[in-house]
Amino acid sequence: MSELQTSSEQDLQAENERLRARIASLESELVEVQARANASVAEWQERAYWLDRWHLDLNALMRRRGAAELRAVVRAVRSVVWAAKRARRRLSAR
Repeated sequence: MSELQTSSEQDLQAENERLRARIASLESELVEVQARANASVAEWQERAYWLDRWHLDLNALMRRRGAAELRAVVRAVRSVVWAAKRARRRLSAR
């Protein structure tokens, strides 16, 4: 009976150690996620600050005539630039 109890206690201690290690791992992961989230929030606050400072209302700006066309042109140019970068990477990989 004593050996069974000792074995059971050892199993419980081993399980506790595994759980403590997992908790430590999850806590460090949480710290990393929080740091990334805080950095993202800070970046967007910085952008909002400058938009407010320059008195720019993006919603009003995008409602103006030609805004949709401008976005389409920007998307088209961006896709051409991305395609060129991909082609350059493929050529340099050879």
